[in-house]
Amino acid sequence: MELNALLASHGAVPSMPKVVALLLTELDQAEPDIRKVGKLISADPGLTTRILQIANSAFFQLSRSISEVNEAVAILGLVQVRSLVSAVSLVGTFAVVPGVNLQQFWRYSLNTAKLSRSIAGRVDLNEATAFTSGLIHCVGELVMHLGMPEKMAELNLEGAPLGLKRARAERRKFGYCYAQVGAGFARKWQFPQAIVDALEYQYAPFENEVYEPLAGVIHLASWRARAKEANLTDKELAVTFPDVVGLALGLDIDMVLQQSPIDWSGKADMASFV
Repeated sequence: MELNALLASHGAVPSMPKVVALLLTELDQAEPDIRKVGKLISADPGLTTRILQIANSAFFQLSRSISEVNEAVAILGLVQVRSLVSAVSLVGTFAVVPGVNLQQFWRYSLNTAKLSRSIAGRVDLNEATAFTSGLIHCVGELVMHLGMPEKMAELNLEGAPLGLKRARAERRKFGYCYAQVGAGFARKWQFPQAIVDALEYQYAPFENEVYEPLAGVIHLASWRARAKEANLTDKELAVTFPDVVGLALGLDIDMVLQQSPIDWSGKADMASFV
């Protein structure tokens, strides 16, 4: 499928049933905790893309783009947020994405978001924007699997969807990868330019005419999260570390590995994810 045809699809991303259930429970309270609502939404790539899409739509006629979930929640208001979450609970939580383990995908996305926030703080970039970018950086992968399941199934025989060489394999086969797909939707939904650039150039941060440091942050964070999913040894970590990107940000492998604000066991309670 051509990239433009893929971007013409609706681009809906499934949401985690447990997050949706916790959100509906909180939103049903007499006085919902708006901070808790924001934290729960920030744990889910699908809900995050939906609420940012609405907040950045022409309906609100804002003078600037919104990149943070908490700000988007404040703009929409809890009544509209509840309507959104209720709609998602009916149609979007139990979707199956052929060829993708959604539980693994959600875990990986959240780990990348946390690492992105931590690394961004180390290099004096906006941590909230980095978290959002990290959380949604791989939604293009889901869209590709939903839009052309047969072709993606063929590619999955060569390597896992979250493998370290995935972007390279997709670019070789299709001429683009999940990064360009995610950026295309972010651009269509009028996300902040920094997020669009970070998503588009996360695979190769130096391809952009103007180097976007946030793309480098996402590159390093996703490397670490994918390495964890692959259970790489210390030697394999050293061999695969993207040292050129690290050098541009002033970070070596030890600095990146120290940025680990994560319960790698995956047993943390959903409400405390962010």
